[in-house]
Order: sequence, then C-alpha cells, then structure tokens
Amino acid sequence: MYRIFVTVTALSIAISPATAGTIRPQSGWVVIDTRYPFSTLGERLESAVKGQHMGLVTLASASEGAKAAGIHIPGNRVVGVFRNDFARRMLDASVSAGIEAPIRFYVTENPDGTATLAYKKPTTVFAPYADEGKDALKGVAAELDEMFAKIAEQAAREK
Repeated sequence: MYRIFVTVTALSIAISPATAGTIRPQSGWVVIDTRYPFSTLGERLESAVKGQHMGLVTLASASEGAKAAGIHIPGNRVVGVFRNDFARRMLDASVSAGIEAPIRFYVTENPDGTATLAYKKPTTVFAPYADEGKDALKGVAAELDEMFAKIAEQAAREK
C-alpha cells in the first residue's frame, strides 16, 4: 500500500507542472485556466469585453514583438479595458488612481497548448487609493469587479 501511495504521489508531482497554467493565483487576482488555445482565448476575451460594453483601450504582446524579431516565446497578451464613464467617476474620486486605468487582463499560453486568463480585481487595483477616494472609488471598483468577472466568465466559459 505504501509503495502505491509513493508512486501516485510521485506521479502527481511529476504531472502537475506539465498541466498547470502559467499564472499562479495570488491575493486579489482571478486566475482561470482554460482549455482554449492562446489565440482563441484572446479572441473570446475581446468579444466578451465588447459584450459588456467596455472599451478595449490597450493591447500589448511581448510574444508578437519577439516574433517580429524572429524569436519565439510562449504567447502572452495584456489587454487594457476601461470605459469613459468609469474613468470620469474614478478621477472625480481620486486623480491619483488614474494611473491604474485601464485595468488589464493577461492572457498567457501554457506549455500544453491551452491558455490562462488572469486579472487583478479592480478593488485590489484601486485599494491603495481608498483613503483618497473614500466610498466613491470603492463603489466604482465594486462595479468594475462585477463587470470584469462577467467578462472573464464569458471569455473562459466552455462552448
């Protein structure tokens, strides 16, 4: 029995890095490992952003930059998302918090060909400015938490 336990434990340890996503959960983050390939998850994220009537403000990809230089690295894409009405309310509550907009989603390619979707919750992003913005900023962040959760769920949901 002991030998079976040791074998199963060893196999679990050996297999887990190969199947684990590229982003580890951290406090204040949402991390969703999906079965989608990197490009598909990126497309689904963009569609979900539009579906929630949010704006795709920025798009950056080190993997695309590396590709242009003839170098291959695993896919990654940072997608900045925000909307003008939220920006106005955020700035009214805290000008300093403006440096955090747009709030970003991060899509990463996993070794097994799937992709991971991650983001910091808006309440986490805006927490350092809570004293300055008081309840107004907390309200904006809470609304954005709900919208970002809906975007992530829609992007990562199985067909």
